[in-house]
Amino acid sequence: MTMVALGVPSMPNALSAPDTGPLVDTYGRVATDLRVSLTDRCNLRCTYCMPAEGLDWLPGDALLQPDELIRLLRIAVTRLGIKSVRFTGGEPLVAKGLERIVAATAALQPRPEIALTTNGIGLGRRAAGLKRAGLDRINVSLDTVDPQRFAATTRRNRLADVLEGLAGAAAAGLSPVKVNAVLDPGTGLADAVELLRFCVAHGYQLRFIEQMPLDAEHHWDRDTAQRADGVLAALQAHFQLTPDPAPRGSAPAELWLVDGGPAKVGIIASVSHEFCGACDRTRLTADGQVRSCLFSQREKDLRGLLRGGADDDVIEAAWRAAMWAKPAGHGINDPGFVQPDRPMSAIGG
Repeated sequence: MTMVALGVPSMPNALSAPDTGPLVDTYGRVATDLRVSLTDRCNLRCTYCMPAEGLDWLPGDALLQPDELIRLLRIAVTRLGIKSVRFTGGEPLVAKGLERIVAATAALQPRPEIALTTNGIGLGRRAAGLKRAGLDRINVSLDTVDPQRFAATTRRNRLADVLEGLAGAAAAGLSPVKVNAVLDPGTGLADAVELLRFCVAHGYQLRFIEQMPLDAEHHWDRDTAQRADGVLAALQAHFQLTPDPAPRGSAPAELWLVDGGPAKVGIIASVSHEFCGACDRTRLTADGQVRSCLFSQREKDLRGLLRGGADDDVIEAAWRAAMWAKPAGHGINDPGFVQPDRPMSAIGG
């Protein structure tokens, strides 16, 4: 895949990362969106993510502690120009100190937009507190509203808990409540139609996400995974979908108005219609590693710098250097693509 095909800007002349200004890479893209994984642990065992027995979780002392993470968030917002922060996992609701971390992020100036991606288990009783702490938006992962298929996919009988979490988020004012769905290769198209009916009825905004090669067992199969075009066709058999006239910008989802609106549905075609040229993300793993891309083969260790006594200038420079080296694209469709060692649960969505 060429840089032109990816829509990547031409390379600037500078040979090293700028010392100040936006968090830029060598292709001129500016990172303003920080994805922060709070833990690699999860209380579900989704078949497309990890084995039934789970994974070897990171030990507690390997994880960034709340004070360490809050310091990195301050550097990101006040020095690197980060404008939005999304907390992810694993499952972020099982991480320690979540409300405290959200509140500390909300106290930063300029205040970033703060979001959370969760599987929704336990959200019903915590949504109001997270809203009070400063959380602005929430995405809840839900691949099907069929109880049997939910249990088969997640290996847990917890659909009722997820639905309670969605309702709690809406009641707390975490709007718009968004639903993220990764469709099963076999039953997914039927699930897509029922999911959209469910979300329209409850006022949630649904996003379908193409399954990516980030599973722990490396079972991803390009030929069987549901693709954006097939999902769209399945939905169009039941709904009138028209392109959202609002500019997409750097948003990963292509949006469609459902039956004339105001309801919308989004499709994130990370594999079949990649959008790397507009990427504005930088990522921080739960153990303090900067990743410039979900599929990066390289990381920069900020935890080691923190615990080694580095000052903010050194940490800022290391973060800038890591993003300066960001590749043109994720490379999924390149002949020499190699899946990263870390699975999605250890990187953060």
